[in-house]
Order: sequence, then structure tokens, then C-alpha cells
Amino acid sequence: MKEINQILISPLVSEKTTKMAESNQYVFRVHPKANKKEIKKAIEDWYGVEVLEVKIIKIPPKKRRLGRISGWRKGYKKAIVKIKKGQRIELAPT
Repeated sequence: MKEINQILISPLVSEKTTKMAESNQYVFRVHPKANKKEIKKAIEDWYGVEVLEVKIIKIPPKKRRLGRISGWRKGYKKAIVKIKKGQRIELAPT
């Protein structure tokens, strides 16, 4: 897996992740087979910041129902990335 756009799928934006951004932590949805080293290199190359720490969380698939029809919501992998103090990642233009 070499391409940055294959490793980083999308940033996750919510109230919780916005608060985490104040403490230099950003959350991204990543490829299920990406490891910490690949994620760190992808963030540093794409955003031009220095990554201090990468934490990975695997979200399992969950069973969902709509009336009598039941199915599964897909699981995914997300990464919490801590960057050097004083640097920022601009996720959405304000």
C-alpha cells in the first residue's frame, strides 16, 4: 500500500473530534490494512506536519434493523493522530 489517498480515507468530524483538535489530536478514517508507520508517513506527507503519536481503533460491524429487515453496518478502522504543538491541520476551510 503506497498511495496516500488509499491509506487516508477521510477525516472524521464531530463534536468530540473538534474538541480533540484543540489538544492537537485529529481523527481519520483509514484503510483496514494500514499500519501506524504508513499512517504517520501519509499524514506527514499530505499535511506537512510532524506526527508525535498514532493510535489505532478498529470499530466492529454492528447489527441494524429497519422494521423486519435486518442487516449489518460495516466496521471500519480509525486513527487518532497527535501532532507537534503549534502546528495545525486544516480539515475544513472556515
